[in-house]
Amino acid sequence: MYYKKLAELLFADNKMTVEEIEKKYPKRQLPEGAYVTRFAPSPTGYMHLGGFFQALIDYNIAKRSNGVFYLRIEDTDNKREVSGASSIIMNILNEYGLTPDEYQLKGGITVGDYGPYYQSERQEIYKAYAKKLVSEGKAFPCFCKKTEGLGDVKEKREKKFSVGINEDKDPCRNLTFEQIEQYLKEGKKFAIRLKTQGDGTKKIMFHDGSKGDVEIIENCSDAILLKNDLMPTYHFAHAIDDTLMGTTVVVRGEEWLPSYPLHKEIFDALGYKQPQYIHTPLIYKFNEKGNKIKISKRKHPEADMRFFDKEGYDKQAIIEYLMNLINSNFEIWRSKNKNADIMEFPFDGFNITANTPIFDFVKLNDVSKEIISHYTAEECYAQLLAWAREYSLENVDYLVKDKDYVTKVLNIDREKSKPRKDIYKWSMFFDLFDYMFSAPKKYEIEEKRRKDFEQVLREYKKYINLSSKEVWFENIKKMAEKLGYAVDNKAYKANPEMFKGNVATVCEYIRIAITGHKNSPDLFEIMTLLGEKQVIERISEFA
Repeated sequence: MYYKKLAELLFADNKMTVEEIEKKYPKRQLPEGAYVTRFAPSPTGYMHLGGFFQALIDYNIAKRSNGVFYLRIEDTDNKREVSGASSIIMNILNEYGLTPDEYQLKGGITVGDYGPYYQSERQEIYKAYAKKLVSEGKAFPCFCKKTEGLGDVKEKREKKFSVGINEDKDPCRNLTFEQIEQYLKEGKKFAIRLKTQGDGTKKIMFHDGSKGDVEIIENCSDAILLKNDLMPTYHFAHAIDDTLMGTTVVVRGEEWLPSYPLHKEIFDALGYKQPQYIHTPLIYKFNEKGNKIKISKRKHPEADMRFFDKEGYDKQAIIEYLMNLINSNFEIWRSKNKNADIMEFPFDGFNITANTPIFDFVKLNDVSKEIISHYTAEECYAQLLAWAREYSLENVDYLVKDKDYVTKVLNIDREKSKPRKDIYKWSMFFDLFDYMFSAPKKYEIEEKRRKDFEQVLREYKKYINLSSKEVWFENIKKMAEKLGYAVDNKAYKANPEMFKGNVATVCEYIRIAITGHKNSPDLFEIMTLLGEKQVIERISEFA
């Protein structure tokens, strides 16, 4: 056959051989049991929540096995590429502590010996492999106007092949050398297609890290390997790159599961062994009607990882919540190991949830509350200030000016055996504790209780003493008893009609006057920080 001659004709300018390329990418020398994983996004926009979910799995599989986690940018689709997207992706990985072991900065440094890590810089490599497949009769040029399997290609297929198992075979696979030569002389562009050996009558079996054993129809499509601009498709490029870069585990969304037969045939054609695949379920949420819907790039702001930064969510909270979605055992482990490093969790990347992960803000908020409650006040201040400098510049000045005071506010109820759990994102601080910086503008007091409310406050002006918590509370009890409020809670519960309320009622009135709210952290700590003068001024508004 004329295959070698054809390969030289199609790739006359390509002098790089597959053998030469393979010498540049030696086998990685890693400890036994170590895995090599990659996060390989396309720079078509922001970092998607689903992509980050997969990156987190990649990172854990590699790090827990003393392996390698690397970043590869699959930027072969120039039409969809968004300027700066690759930098956004890298920054988010860094910010969340998922820094790759190997990566490349656009126009900058390269870390690692298996680059380039941008597919757009590996074009000659793909051409060399395409040339090899053509020379072996495993691929062929396609001159159809629409090289994505549409338009005149579909029409030709319908005319030449019976509808059914052969409909994906391309008419250009049977062109003669002379016809191809003539097309090239005419300046026609060509794509390179795989000459499939499948006919769609057989099934293949493989083991997926998430789905278990999967049975699927073999590939019977003359799929495109190089587009007519000679840039590779994902199908072709990932097989080459994953092999050369020593990838042993590929984590990707379950939407890629139907592509497995094609990928297997490409690997087989190249003579390479496939990595292990883990096809993760897509992340869903409940809509207002209670129906499960896929988190959409266009419809849901939480699809963009930057959303969580803007909202002020703690990054460790995001990590731990996603770990709950990856492996349901994580939540149980964390409840028993509250202070343990997350890397102590016995993570198994090949035993992740097979169920559809449901993203639930209520659960995320609970996780975030728990994590933030264990931070010191100093740690909280540092994170709050960092967030404000990025997203709330109007608050930076007083945070810096009143550092000691803000830290003390953050420390209220924090050092107790059961620390407070009211903050789940840093942006909440300014609304949640606005009363610590200025008098409330609104008060949670019902009009029917206002008379008793004002009576308590008028009387309390005589009893204010913040010298100690014990003295403070004893004074409140004395005043409460004088005004007809129960000091003995058992007596109150036995005969509530005999009293106006109890001591808790009195404290609630004082709390409303000071903070505007019925509920707050420790009232005595709040009043102590505000100081007696400020306390008297606020009470005097009603007394």
